[in-house]
Amino acid sequence: MYKVLETKQLCDKIYLMVIEAPRVAAQCQPGQFVIICVDEQGERVPLTICDFNREKGTVTIVFQVIGVSTEKLALYKAGDSINDFTGPLGNPSELINEDIVELKGKRILFVAGGVGTAPVYPQVKWLKEQGVLVDVIVGAKTKDLVILEDEMGVVAGNLYITTDDGSYGKKGMVTEAIRSLVENGHQYDLCVAIGPLIMMKFVCLVTKELNIPTIVSMNPIMVDGTGMCGACRLEVGSDTKFACVDGPEFDGHKIDFDAIMKRQGMYKNLEAKAVEHYHHHHNDTNHVCTRSGGCICGGEK
Repeated sequence: MYKVLETKQLCDKIYLMVIEAPRVAAQCQPGQFVIICVDEQGERVPLTICDFNREKGTVTIVFQVIGVSTEKLALYKAGDSINDFTGPLGNPSELINEDIVELKGKRILFVAGGVGTAPVYPQVKWLKEQGVLVDVIVGAKTKDLVILEDEMGVVAGNLYITTDDGSYGKKGMVTEAIRSLVENGHQYDLCVAIGPLIMMKFVCLVTKELNIPTIVSMNPIMVDGTGMCGACRLEVGSDTKFACVDGPEFDGHKIDFDAIMKRQGMYKNLEAKAVEHYHHHHNDTNHVCTRSGGCICGGEK
C-alpha cells in the first residue's frame, strides 16, 4: 500500500497528488511514468510523473478525471492508501542522456496542452538544474484550466500562456504562439510537445513546416503499460512501436496521428458505459461502497 501525503484540486476535474513511494522516487527520471491500481479491483492506470523528491521518497502525479478509476482516485485524501504504485516505467526524456555542454548550446521550446503541463514540468525543472533555460508555451481552453503556472514560471526561461477564449494570457492556440515566436526572431533547435493528441498533431504540422525537430509523448494512448494489450501500438515512420515500452516519447514528425486518434475513439463508448455502471452502482442505496473499492451489498457475492 502507498500512502497519500497530499491532495489538491488544481482545476475542474484535474487533481495533484503526492504519494509516498521511496523506491520509485529513488529511480525515476523526467519523462517516465507509473502504473497505479486504486484498489484491489481497480484497473491499471498509467500516469506520467509530474515531480519527485528523492530525499523525502515522494512522487507527485497529476491526473484528470475521465473514467471510473480516476473518479475513485479523486476521492482519496491525505492519509488514505493506494493499492499499487509501480514504476518507474518507460524511457526517460532523451534530453537526460545528452551531453550537458551540447545541451546548453541548444535552443529548446516546450509546448504543453492542458494536463500535459504536468509531464512537461519535470523536464523543464531538470533542465534548469543543469543550467539550461528553455521557452515554454502552456495552452488551455480557458483561464480556469491553466495549471502549474507558478511552478512552471520558476523553472522556465520564458513562459507564455495562451487560452483558446482569450480569458488569460494570449488568445489563440499554441500553434499560433509558436508561429509568433519564430516570426519575432526566436529560433529553436528542438520542440517538445505534450498534451492532447489533436494538439500534438497540429504542433507537429507547424514545426515540420518551420523545420523544427519535434518530440511528442504518446502517454495519452497507453492502457496497460506493459506492451501486452497492444492498445498503444503506433507507427513511427516505417517501424511499429509501443508507447509504453519503446516510449513514451517519439519523433512527432514520423507519427500518423489520424490513425492513433481513430483507434483511441474506439474506447470512448466502453469507457462511458463503465462510468455509467459505476455511478448507478455507487448511488444504489442498497450498496455501501468503501473508499478502498470494496462493496458490501445484500445480494452480490
